[in-house]
Amino acid sequence: MSRLHPGSDPDCPLCGGLGAVVVRAGEHAQALQCECIGVCPQCRDTHWVAVGEGAHARRGHCPCTALDRRLERFNNAKIPARHSQSTRANFKPTEARQAAALVAVSAWLDNYRPGEENRGLVLHGAVGRGKTHLMIAMLRELVFRYGVSVRFVEFSHLLADLKSGFDVGHGTARLMEPLVTVDVLAVDELGKGRNTEFEGTVLDELVSRRYNAAATIVATTNFEPGRATGRATANSAAVAMGAAPVPALVDRVGDRVHSRLQEMCDFVQVVGVDWREKLRSSRRSR
Repeated sequence: MSRLHPGSDPDCPLCGGLGAVVVRAGEHAQALQCECIGVCPQCRDTHWVAVGEGAHARRGHCPCTALDRRLERFNNAKIPARHSQSTRANFKPTEARQAAALVAVSAWLDNYRPGEENRGLVLHGAVGRGKTHLMIAMLRELVFRYGVSVRFVEFSHLLADLKSGFDVGHGTARLMEPLVTVDVLAVDELGKGRNTEFEGTVLDELVSRRYNAAATIVATTNFEPGRATGRATANSAAVAMGAAPVPALVDRVGDRVHSRLQEMCDFVQVVGVDWREKLRSSRRSR
């Protein structure tokens, strides 16, 4: 990504010249102006520059103001602190098929066009394969590379927030509206939950409104796209023994939502080792 501030150090070991660093701040990741930034050489920190030549050239915003706008958009994204450092650069594939997922994400980012209708992306696969890491890397670049607004939400947390809002007399609009109007919405753990009518209603409203607005969705899910199995929930013991099918994504989200996601998004499988299990094993071996 290119420099966001003319006063940043292109050789800075902290930001690599970008002008922004990301740290953990409580539950969320927070983007800050890098300490390498000095006085802007173009505007001398007035934030205004001449556009054109001559004594009567009009004034416009200096390029350095782009950094503040993108820092604000990143901080409004509510990215989990655990993923403050999740980037494409530090996603390390363990096999060719996992590398293919990284290639697909990279191609999606290269083809993204701000202000236009863009297809979304659903990353699917078993737990611990790096789906959320890749999705956060996408959000990071959408903000710092393209300057668009993004929002991360874990579906089960959204449901909990909505229920809490009902307890104090708030309707769904207060929480749902920002998720509908943001440029790119990222839904983590799509299909997770108890598969209640309330969950289905919330998901249907969210997907339908973004579908009607031709707005982009990216998501992760542990459930595979494809034909329904007829099982909305899984008996984990039976699944482990190979005696029962794992529910498909359509079993979890319903035909209507699944159909719209297929129309709106491309689906990319993420495979490979279970990173969490690999980390646990490495800790036990020490």
